[in-house]
Order: sequence, then structure tokens, then C-alpha cells
Amino acid sequence: MSPAQEVEIPPALAASYATGFGEAGRAWIAALPALVAEVLDRWELRRDDAPRSGAASLVVPVVGKDGARAVVRLQLPRAETAAALAGLQAWDGRGMVRLLDHDPGTGTMLLERLDGARTLASVEDDTVATQLLGELHARLLAVPAAPGLPHLGDVASTMLEQVPRAVAGLADPAERRVLRDWASVVAELVGEPGDRMLHWDLHHDNVLAAQREPWLAIDPEPLVGDPGFDLWPALDSRWGEVVAGGDPGRVVRRRFDQLTEVLELDRERATGWTLGRLLQNALWDLEDGASALAPAALVVAGALP
Repeated sequence: MSPAQEVEIPPALAASYATGFGEAGRAWIAALPALVAEVLDRWELRRDDAPRSGAASLVVPVVGKDGARAVVRLQLPRAETAAALAGLQAWDGRGMVRLLDHDPGTGTMLLERLDGARTLASVEDDTVATQLLGELHARLLAVPAAPGLPHLGDVASTMLEQVPRAVAGLADPAERRVLRDWASVVAELVGEPGDRMLHWDLHHDNVLAAQREPWLAIDPEPLVGDPGFDLWPALDSRWGEVVAGGDPGRVVRRRFDQLTEVLELDRERATGWTLGRLLQNALWDLEDGASALAPAALVVAGALP
């Protein structure tokens, strides 16, 4: 590979993998430049912009032999990577970034190029942005779920098993009651977990401008379940701006009203599964050493009908 094709691994990505995966993560990062070189050669691609990364993946902008612009996305092969591939294949570009090719062995994906500099967060009017997100969300939910994806029923059952130990990690007795209340709601819903293919992380920054369509979703973490479990990322999106506006509860409630109307959801079930999502987030936080519920979670919960 020519020097122009060589990839320098962003330090933040290397640090994320070392923290999250230990020796396996460090080994994968060390092998990543060679993997990029092999993939670009095999698919006859050339780099045409600087790589970028998130906490879990490296994204390399490329151009094919035919001049088509795309990106190569690389991340450690895991169950989540396989689920994302299955979801992308099922959505097949319907409201979602299109999967052009993939390598099942390494989890590497070749995806259509979107405008990474313009997300839905660039739409200043939050009501308009929420409407656009809701309409896109409805299209994603209309696609039948791919086989083999994880199911919300299993996720929720595991959450309920973790609650007693998690409650003990909260310092405030009032917050312990809140966590138990959220768990009680999930316990009532767990027997009817739903059967739609959820994105699981659909918020303003995971919707990018595109040429094929005005807006397309990216970075799905597919899960089969009730669409109400999919609302929280949009309710919490652009949180700094929401808080700066002075009445975050009002914004959350308006977003919830918009999304449940566009998606034609039963509001009571949507409220319950949104509390389930808050429960999941709290369990993750407590596992990571937190001793209090996130203030934003309490605002969201208080704004739900």
C-alpha cells in the first residue's frame, strides 16, 4: 500500500478499545492498519479523505474503481456487529444507509457515503427535526425484522434480574423507589415485548444528510421489540440545547407527543417502555460505578404522560 493509503489510528479509538476490551482490544487496534490495507486492496478502493472514528469503529472514506464514493467501517467482530449487518441487509437502504459489501469474518462493512458534516441536529427548529426523525423512524419500523436478532423480552428479563443489586448501589432512598417503580412497569410489559426491528440508537446525530434521500439513518444496533423502547434517544437528543432552553420537560413531552403520533403508538405502552429504557441506562450507569440516577433521566421520566 502506498503511504497515502496508510491509516493512522485515532488515539481516542485506541484508548476506547484498551479500556473496553483490554488485551483483545489492544491486539485488534494493533492489527487494524494491516486490516484496512487488505480490505482496500481486495475491494479495489482508494482513500480520499481522513479517517474518523467513534468509540467503537473506524470509518475510512474511499473511492471505488468506478468513482463511486463510499466508506469502509471497521470494528471488532462481536454479536453487536453481526446484528448490525443483519439489520442493514434487511433495511436494504430503506431509510437507512445502504450496505454495499461486507466481510463476515472481520465484520468490515462497505457503506454508501453520506454527508458526515450535516446531521439532523443542524435543523434548528426542533419541532421540524423531531417530525423528520419520526417519519424516518416509521419507515425503519415498517421493515420486517431480520432473523437471529436479540429480543427485547430477553433484554428486559435480564434487566429485571439485575434490579435488586442495582438498587443497593443508589445512595438516595427516593431514587431507589424510582428505580423499583421503573422495574415494576417493565415487569408488567415484559410478557408482550413486541416484534418490530428497532434501531436502538436513533437520535439527531445518527441521521445524516444524503444524496439518495434527504436524510438517512446510520449506526443501528438492531433489536426486536416494541417501538416504545426506541424513543428515548430522540427524547434525550441535543440535551445541552434542551436544558439551555429553560424548560426541558416541556421539550421532552412535545417530542414524545410528536413521535407517538407519527408512529401511531399506544401512549401508555410507549411510556412504559421508555421507562424501561431509562431503567436499562441506569443499570449500565450503576454497573460502571455511579451512585445516583442521571438528572436527565429523571427529567425525561417526569415529563412522560
